[in-house]
Amino acid sequence: MNSFKKHIEKLSVLNPKDWEIVSKYLEKRVFSKKNKLLSIGQIEKYISFIDTGVVRLLIPNEDENKEITIGFSFQNEFISAYDSFVSQTKSYYEVEALTNVSVWSISYKNLEEIYKSTHIGNIIGRKSFERLLLIKSKREASFLNENAEQRYLNLFSERPELFKTIPLKYIASYIGITPQALSRIRRRIS
Repeated sequence: MNSFKKHIEKLSVLNPKDWEIVSKYLEKRVFSKKNKLLSIGQIEKYISFIDTGVVRLLIPNEDENKEITIGFSFQNEFISAYDSFVSQTKSYYEVEALTNVSVWSISYKNLEEIYKSTHIGNIIGRKSFERLLLIKSKREASFLNENAEQRYLNLFSERPELFKTIPLKYIASYIGITPQALSRIRRRIS
């Protein structure tokens, strides 16, 4: 819970009353590697802060090689199938633990209460949404304006932590190419 509190304190001044309200709604959840935080077709009930571990967002396929990775989140970042969470509709993608994961979660209902009762709640919501929107829009723009090699190089310079912990097949899927094409790009630029 301390990492969550420290993260919030970086966003804004956290008064003791707000922390008392927020902390009473935090729920610790733990997932083993490869377990789903959310399966396709479920409604996202939580926004979560990753205390430890790495999480992947994906569109599944019966053939694991054809799964589409749409995002990653790491320790000290928020994770949610945010569109499902906000609209309270079924998710069209899954959220999977790539490592053993521990999160602090707040339910949709409880987050609404935090929004009403605290100043910090609205800041948490806004900052989380802004981060997710920026990552999503930047990724979309890269697919429209860059070739695969440029997407790889930009990802490598902007999010080097991906390459330390994420299997290359997921990185290839994330930038929209096959693992073989990624290997060719890596050979060419090394």
